[in-house]
Amino acid sequence: MKRILMLMVFFVSLTVCAQMPRPQDGWISVPGINGDEYGIYYFRKDVKLNAVPKSARLNVSGDNRYKLFVNGKMVCLGPVRSDLAHWNFDTIDIASYLQTGNNVVVAKVWNEGKYRPEANMTYHTAFMIKPTETTAESFKTDATWLCKRDDSYSPIPVVVPGYYAAGPGERIDMRKTVKGWLSADTSLASWNHAEVIAAVQNCGISGHWGTYPGWLLKPTSLPKRYLREQRLAEVRQSIGVTVSKKFLEGSAAVAIPANSHAEIILDQRQLTNAYLSLIFSGGADATISIAYAEALFDKDMKKNNRNEIYGKHFVGRCDTIISDGDENQTFTTMAWRTYRYIGLSIDTKDTPIKLNDIYGTATGFPFKLKADIDIEDKSKETAALRLNEIFDIGWRTAQLCAVETYMDCPYYEQLQYFGDSRIQALVSLYMTGDDRLVKSCLDMADWSRRADGVTQSRYPSTLAQWIQPYALHYIYMLHDYMKYGSDMEFLCSKLMSTRTILDYFHHYQQQDGRLKDLPGWNFTDWVEGYDGWSEGVAQTGRDGCNSVMDLQLLYAYQLAADLEQRFGMKAYAEIYNDRAAQLMASIQQNYWRKDRGLFSDRSDQDVFSQHANALAILTGLVSGDDAHRLALSIERNDSLAPASIYFKFYTHQAMAKGGLADNYASWLDKWRENISMGLTTWAETSEVETSRSDCHAWGSSPNIELMRTVLGIDSDAPAFGHVVITPHLGSITQISGYMPHPKGCIRVSYKQNGNTLHATITLPDGINGTMSWGGERRLLKGGKQEIFIKK
Repeated sequence: MKRILMLMVFFVSLTVCAQMPRPQDGWISVPGINGDEYGIYYFRKDVKLNAVPKSARLNVSGDNRYKLFVNGKMVCLGPVRSDLAHWNFDTIDIASYLQTGNNVVVAKVWNEGKYRPEANMTYHTAFMIKPTETTAESFKTDATWLCKRDDSYSPIPVVVPGYYAAGPGERIDMRKTVKGWLSADTSLASWNHAEVIAAVQNCGISGHWGTYPGWLLKPTSLPKRYLREQRLAEVRQSIGVTVSKKFLEGSAAVAIPANSHAEIILDQRQLTNAYLSLIFSGGADATISIAYAEALFDKDMKKNNRNEIYGKHFVGRCDTIISDGDENQTFTTMAWRTYRYIGLSIDTKDTPIKLNDIYGTATGFPFKLKADIDIEDKSKETAALRLNEIFDIGWRTAQLCAVETYMDCPYYEQLQYFGDSRIQALVSLYMTGDDRLVKSCLDMADWSRRADGVTQSRYPSTLAQWIQPYALHYIYMLHDYMKYGSDMEFLCSKLMSTRTILDYFHHYQQQDGRLKDLPGWNFTDWVEGYDGWSEGVAQTGRDGCNSVMDLQLLYAYQLAADLEQRFGMKAYAEIYNDRAAQLMASIQQNYWRKDRGLFSDRSDQDVFSQHANALAILTGLVSGDDAHRLALSIERNDSLAPASIYFKFYTHQAMAKGGLADNYASWLDKWRENISMGLTTWAETSEVETSRSDCHAWGSSPNIELMRTVLGIDSDAPAFGHVVITPHLGSITQISGYMPHPKGCIRVSYKQNGNTLHATITLPDGINGTMSWGGERRLLKGGKQEIFIKK
């Protein structure tokens, strides 16, 4: 009987759980939708206020994307990309937007369904406002909110050469739009009541019966993106119509006659991320197509010089608008676009159309640049080095690849790959000292780990992908943060990640420590046209192993051991050091080819790369004169499979460590080629003419090395606690620069005259360091100091 009663209680509990009433407020959606299909919706509430409160703070979020308007003004957009278990919300105070009497609060919410960006995870199209104080209680999302679908939108799939994952274009028929959705006096008779589909649940808060349906919310750790008006710079071509530059300034409309066709190409002169807005009047039933391009393509699908447009055409994302004939119709893209060039194609019907204005609203992470270099010998800089220009373009590239996460590229993917992000994070720390996006990236990598302990290659991403070396790069990134970041408590919270990752790799180590049969896409670098490489992967030999993977694992063991020794468990450091020692011996035994003086990519000893030999230097397999000889081979041996613009980050460090750092400026020819080809950001690959993406921040490594190698500023203690300065000026006679430090700013200025160096160095108060040059060493302290060294 007791057992029967227990079963009855159990089933009654299940019934109660299944029949729990829906909450009265929380996440609201549109009745009758599946929630994962393509759709654009408006959620609206009119609130009457007898007086405006001093404060009206709200927590706001949406799925998949939203823009929130109060009395016609946009006050918030989001959410910051993440996953369902860590869904971001923003906290805003709308009091300054409110007024006595009626207040119109509207959210435009959209989900691009199967077309949405790969980085946009989703659960169900919905919107949420949770007031944080009683003065804002009237704005909570419940069934009193009204909703309406906008059927004027439809997606335009994007077809480009190569992989694309950044979302569709928009087709909007202005004849079908929801009129007056922002207006206080519009009729709402056709609007329906929203339905509450889920309660608001926060990360770390217990749910009913231990279940957590939908979104687990957390406050975003990131600041609001900047939004600033950006005018297009130049009219490059116009067919069938005359366009003056005043049109780009917003002071002269462009009139296009009835029953005609016109084409206009506009040039921003440099790449940008921006919401594009077009204002136009008349032209009932006219069609306007807006194409966006980093560069135009020729008939052979090559970009060649990015400044050239004639004989070329647009390929990629575009939007299409059908006019309803009204005055001052406004089109603004729901999501931002990446472009240098804008192509307008207009076909009118029986009435003329007038283009009143066109402009962008640039957006991105609100970094504040706190670093710079200045080559004072301008003639030499212009003729050969172009270091100032490389610095500026690198920073622009890094900015455009950082919006709400780091991104490999803004036009094609918008995905946060952890191999790319290591370089991007270092650029952020060296250029701005702002670690918020760095920590967010490290969090997301941690959240991407699966049960066997390895991280995904990119996150957030609806489509899971595993590039196993990128899990090791996450460990490299943690070690970088230890040196240059400031939040060591945060760093310590990530040590378990390194342990599970290395445990995963250990399962694939053979008896001698070498890796074999590692699953996933073992991408290292885009090496094209060389034996022993395929699809970016160094191929294994007959024994199933290769040195490129083994060396990357060795590097991770070494850096993880250092982290554990400093902040974690020394027992782990001992384990990792033991594994590293075994792996070093196996690499030396299996891959070193004495007669060539090189490490081979595999034990067959038949193919060789810059990659393997650079990693051999970085991991300390060779040192002293041996490292110098290997560095010379990397620099001069044309038979080695070369590193692309991405992996040069590692080869440059290796050559510098091998004693060639004074040659750094001569290693940047690939960047100079980008400049000569008209790029305003760095191309994805070393094949500049045909590179898919024209904006890849993994190419911004010179922004790091101009500081770390040329100016010589580095850290050799946690949180930049001790500064080491070792300049490598080469032929530069005068150079100065500065960069952020967790406790202030580091400034250096050098004048080199033959065997003599005059250095002026300023460190933050309380920070000590050392300076080395020409075999001499000097102690540094906080404040300004002048140093003279003669070799």
